[in-house]
Amino acid sequence: MEDKIKASPTYKAELKAAQNKASKPLLWIGIFSMVMFWAGLTSAYVVRADNGNWLIFNVPNIFIISTAVIITSSITMFYALNSAKKNNYTQVTIGLLITLLLGFVFVYCQYQGWMELYSKDIVMGGKKSNASGSFFILFVFAHWAHLAGGIISLTITLLKSLRKRYNAENTLGLELCSIYWHFLDILWVYLFLFLYYIR
Repeated sequence: MEDKIKASPTYKAELKAAQNKASKPLLWIGIFSMVMFWAGLTSAYVVRADNGNWLIFNVPNIFIISTAVIITSSITMFYALNSAKKNNYTQVTIGLLITLLLGFVFVYCQYQGWMELYSKDIVMGGKKSNASGSFFILFVFAHWAHLAGGIISLTITLLKSLRKRYNAENTLGLELCSIYWHFLDILWVYLFLFLYYIR
């Protein structure tokens, strides 16, 4: 009897509705926990900087370019979501594809910035390391880890858009991906400004 209930279309529809209803609150809880993580990390940075033996170095210019890239990716993500609300399947796919490509460009720029720091002996650990450089690189790597989740989410969302899964009546998956991607963008802008002005 229980198996028949679970197999019924009504049960499946109710279960899906409940899952959809819980999706956004769960995402916001996850984002809140990440905000707490970064708040703790940046607080540790400030406390350590006040203890002396702090190397001051210039932030590579390519990080400025990467910041512009990721801000642009937020615009294209907004465009994709707005297109879904207008049932424009082609523009949804184009918006998501451009966003994903910009995500990879961002990663490339970040890598080039890290290589520039490495060439100047700004390293994570070892004899040449300094706490300021270690924190800077830790911030970049930690953001990369969060960004990896965003790129995976974008890829899945893009594949679904190719199958025309998103429209005015069904934007939840796209909205979840959009919220997380915008969070990553805001997070990087915050980190960049923090690292640029608090050195």
